[in-house]
Amino acid sequence: MSPNVLRWFSLVALLWLQSINGTNLSFPAYSSQLKKFLSISQFKLNYLSFASDAGKVLGFISGIAAIHLPLPLVLLAGGSLGFAGYGLQYLCIVKKMFTLSFYQIWGLSFLAGNSICWINTACFIVAINSFPVNRQVAVGITASYQALSGKIYTDIVHTFFYSSQREAASGYLLLCSLVPLACCLVTAPMLMREAKAMSFSSRDVNVGFIFLFVVTIATGIYSVATSLLSVPAVLALVGIVLFLLAPLAIPSGVRLEELMSSTRSQQKVYNLEAPIEEDQKKEEVDEKAIVGVREEVEWTKLWKRLDFWIYFGLYLFGPTVGIVFMNNLGQISESRGCAATSSMVALSSSFGFFGRLLPSLLDYFLSRNRYMPSSPVSMAVSLVAMVASFLLLLIDSDIALYVSTGMIGVVSGALTSLSVTMTAELFGTKHFGVNHNIVVGSIPIGSFAFGLFAAKVYRDGASLDGRFDGKCFGMYCFQTTLIFWGMLCSVATVLATVLYLRNRKFYSQMR
Repeated sequence: MSPNVLRWFSLVALLWLQSINGTNLSFPAYSSQLKKFLSISQFKLNYLSFASDAGKVLGFISGIAAIHLPLPLVLLAGGSLGFAGYGLQYLCIVKKMFTLSFYQIWGLSFLAGNSICWINTACFIVAINSFPVNRQVAVGITASYQALSGKIYTDIVHTFFYSSQREAASGYLLLCSLVPLACCLVTAPMLMREAKAMSFSSRDVNVGFIFLFVVTIATGIYSVATSLLSVPAVLALVGIVLFLLAPLAIPSGVRLEELMSSTRSQQKVYNLEAPIEEDQKKEEVDEKAIVGVREEVEWTKLWKRLDFWIYFGLYLFGPTVGIVFMNNLGQISESRGCAATSSMVALSSSFGFFGRLLPSLLDYFLSRNRYMPSSPVSMAVSLVAMVASFLLLLIDSDIALYVSTGMIGVVSGALTSLSVTMTAELFGTKHFGVNHNIVVGSIPIGSFAFGLFAAKVYRDGASLDGRFDGKCFGMYCFQTTLIFWGMLCSVATVLATVLYLRNRKFYSQMR
């Protein structure tokens, strides 16, 4: 298999991996049942939610491992950690095969959360090195598929495990344990080559990405439509699987083109060989010139950069807040009297898909246009929209809940995609695997602090109702929390603006 075909097969493999790697996105769908399973309070449920995010604290280890180990091994390590984390929870909580303390279950959730970092690291490194000129496009498209995870797991559960809420919750744990590991085993052979061996330009890149954009947008539209409409779960699942298989047409087409080219006469190939090699070398030189990196910073020296701390704070008060909202989406929906919690998860997942894809679309079609905003500016605009979404949630209406959830899904997805590119722009690609996982380490800090605040407000609301089961019903259960989250996003907006002003010369040179 030629390197050109292999890198497209690798990209398709990344789409599959990311589509099942967002196991934490399913947590809101079964969190209420998990609360009943374990007979725990809202505070302890928040601690479990935090545990998954806390696993990202050690995410930098996957970056270090990616420097010294083959990427397939990094990938399989991630699948194995998730298998152990979710699998042991399933055997303990559902099958009652043994008893674990709350802290041991917390540790397993931590392990499961850390597994996501390993798979993400392998995916991001392959995408960036395979398509360095179009890294925003490659990373954005692959990352967008992770937002489908909540939708995919929900459809599978509704198809095979939905005889009761209890069975549905057990289904989520079982699937989160088995599916990622199975997908890692299937896709690992596609990543057997070193990523650097695939990082060269291709004349067919434009056609390939345009086709992939069409398939990706169609996938997102289908996902949103089946989330909003009453469509049988099995039909929705079959459709998603077909859309996931569609990108295979790209490497198949490239391979077919190569076979057709090989039928040319040997003399013609000989005559064209030298010009082709010269053109390829020229493309590689142009490629290196186009790739925008301000400087290569080793992960051990990040703490000396003021831009790193500004960026760390931006991620803490911005994207992290969106993640905390998603973690609490089940309780937010329940407190407002909305019973369709799993539908809300599927909705946020589907809109998050488009959010992650949006920066790639803009970058691909407007990258050479002076009106294309830089990554920090795009982040600032996205954060303003998130602030508006939290304010909209203060309206007591199911429509406001659905619209705000969709908006936050889009914004959170866009911020996730933009952050990957901005890490590479500000701190380089050589140590990207470690550097980005350090930045993402802000997630558990915010998840714990901001989630704890939400749990306290929720508990106080439950005490006002005079309820002894710890449940709160009414707008006041999360009203103060939503205002607080909106204020944090406002701070993140200011930090994004400061980051742009400090680096505006660099971004002006990239245009």
